[in-house]
Amino acid sequence: MDKLRSMMGGREDNEETGLTAQVLDASTLSYSTRLKWFVICFVSGILCSILGTALLFLPNGTKLFAVFYTLGNLAALSSTCFLMGPVKQLKRMFEPTRLIATCVVLLCLVLTLCAVFWWQKKGLAIIFCILQFLAMTWYSISYIPFARLTVIGSR
Repeated sequence: MDKLRSMMGGREDNEETGLTAQVLDASTLSYSTRLKWFVICFVSGILCSILGTALLFLPNGTKLFAVFYTLGNLAALSSTCFLMGPVKQLKRMFEPTRLIATCVVLLCLVLTLCAVFWWQKKGLAIIFCILQFLAMTWYSISYIPFARLTVIGSR
């Protein structure tokens, strides 16, 4: 049907498609492949976070801690792209119920790396890592129905 539409619209097959179409074509993985890559990405994110925490106690380990902890959170966050697809994941991340949590998570990821590499403030980097953890937790529970209400104790 697409070939017919492209012929009727005067568009040739070798013409470039839009970014959305390219992303959607690239995300046509089978369910088992999506599940495998979700697990691989999520577990590698957890391992990076654990490794970063272990490296914290080495001399000059704060930089390694911040980098590995941030990479771990990025891997865990992006692992869900394999389950839903990248476009749907981005749409769900920026829904009104998750908008603030998403912005805080992304801001904390960036500020952690800025604190370590640009500002050279180790204590500030650790504070931003703690904020990363809290923001990721708040973001994650937004996917569980009524979890936020339960956590804050509202009726």
